[in-house]
Amino acid sequence: LSILGNPLSPEVNQGPQIDKEQYDKILALIESGKKEGAKLECGGGPGGDRGFFIQPTVFSDVTDDMRIAKEEIFGPVQQIMKFKTIEEVIKRANNTHYGLAAAVFTKDIDKALTFAAALQAGTVWVNCYSAVSAQSPFGGFKMSGNGRELGEYGLHEYTEVKTVTIKIPQKNS
Repeated sequence: LSILGNPLSPEVNQGPQIDKEQYDKILALIESGKKEGAKLECGGGPGGDRGFFIQPTVFSDVTDDMRIAKEEIFGPVQQIMKFKTIEEVIKRANNTHYGLAAAVFTKDIDKALTFAAALQAGTVWVNCYSAVSAQSPFGGFKMSGNGRELGEYGLHEYTEVKTVTIKIPQKNS
């Protein structure tokens, strides 16, 4: 159950989109999913009559060539895609320009570790999603982000490495 509202309220578990541009982008991607043949299981529209809220949306029968499978949505949209082997999943998941984050839900820890190691994503969650901490670096691969935030690696964004080489004159020269 999704409770829309002020994200600072403890009972709320879904806030609004950041601005109208992002709101419109997500709704356009939802419409593209419908037009391209994905099956809308739930949601698919604005969430309420005020603000930039969007209903939690789930699509099934999603194929790799659909926009909702290829683009970063950054909104409450879930795509369900069928697969046969973990190798197929890894190949398909890596066949993108993006690699910010991914999640795998499984009871088999060996499969989860295989997936996490092979996936070209900056963060991989196992049996959870969007769990972040200040100590864990966050950032993507490929076109998803530039560098890392948080953790020790996040501090490197504020530094520049420089090499200075000096030839020291020898005595009596």
